[in-house]
Amino acid sequence: MLTVALSAASLPALPAQQTPAQDGQDSNPAPSLKSPKGRAPEPQPPAPRAPEPPVPDSRASIRTAVSLVVVPVTVKNRDGELVSDLQQNDFRIFEDGIEQPISLFSMDAFQLSAAVLIDDDLKRGTAEKVKKTLEAIAGGFYASDEVSLWRFDSVPEMVTDFITDNDDLLTQLKRVDLDTSFPGVGSDTMTGGPVVNTQPLPGPIPVPAMAAGHPNNKHINDALYAAAEQLADRAPDRRKIIFLISDGQNAKNNTHSYSDTLKLLLSRDISVYVIGVGEANLNRGISFLGNNIIGKYAHSTGGDIFYASSRQDLEGLYARVSEQARNQYTIGYSGAATDRSQPYHAIEVRVRRPGLNLLARDGYYLGGKP
Repeated sequence: MLTVALSAASLPALPAQQTPAQDGQDSNPAPSLKSPKGRAPEPQPPAPRAPEPPVPDSRASIRTAVSLVVVPVTVKNRDGELVSDLQQNDFRIFEDGIEQPISLFSMDAFQLSAAVLIDDDLKRGTAEKVKKTLEAIAGGFYASDEVSLWRFDSVPEMVTDFITDNDDLLTQLKRVDLDTSFPGVGSDTMTGGPVVNTQPLPGPIPVPAMAAGHPNNKHINDALYAAAEQLADRAPDRRKIIFLISDGQNAKNNTHSYSDTLKLLLSRDISVYVIGVGEANLNRGISFLGNNIIGKYAHSTGGDIFYASSRQDLEGLYARVSEQARNQYTIGYSGAATDRSQPYHAIEVRVRRPGLNLLARDGYYLGGKP
């Protein structure tokens, strides 16, 4: 939410008042005096005058704070293509179920502040595929954008702070190395259980965690929270996004909960865009129904989620994500009627043209910081 300060035009200062003279004469003439010899009297010093009161500065500055709720909106047709020919009167926006008059509407492209968050605990085949395509990420950003790079598994690690030079970004992407893990069950040596004198011990065979499949040690909540803190104070004239590349597997022992992380994202107007890789493809049909953590973040923050099954898919999606985030409709309304006793307010955006799909954040929090 933005606060806009309005200042009235400066008015010219009025001149000081003067006492008018009557018939061209001084209103208080001094008496005429002559010396005994008829000579003109010596000039007398003027009587001291009381100081004039200072003239007040009539230039007035009138300031008023206007709360403006700004909502980026993506519109797609049934084929998933962006729709870019809508006008202000095509949209309706609601806060807490009450329709709001639109006071700001723009179709201008925005500069991006993006945190690229790369999953560093993928299965070997998926990790190798992602690593070979990372250089293509640089092609989706302009010289006016700024991009930071992160890796994460159980803890987030910032690879580099914000970069504005595209050549430097490409160099850093080439240097990113991803860890890998082995999919599937272990070998017979790993899963055969302990033996004594070549004889197995009685009882059930203990199965290592790796044998049950890919271990889940990733903290997606914590990674998003760290990236959101970095993005929080970027310039308000930029679109702030997190570009997450992950399989969507999330451990249960994150330091930050989903609700706390979402609160920070919404408080700072940050959208999450996701490219799901590997196992995330298994959930692609139900991601927006709330059964996939990365889909929930994308949907709630007004971002989007895409799925890639091949190297070619990945390379094409990188540019698609940045272009979609850059070219959103921007809708704003005055929050004058907002109930400020409540910290959270739900937002719903509708479009009058049938057959279109809208992506916008679910709501916002008052007060900036959660």
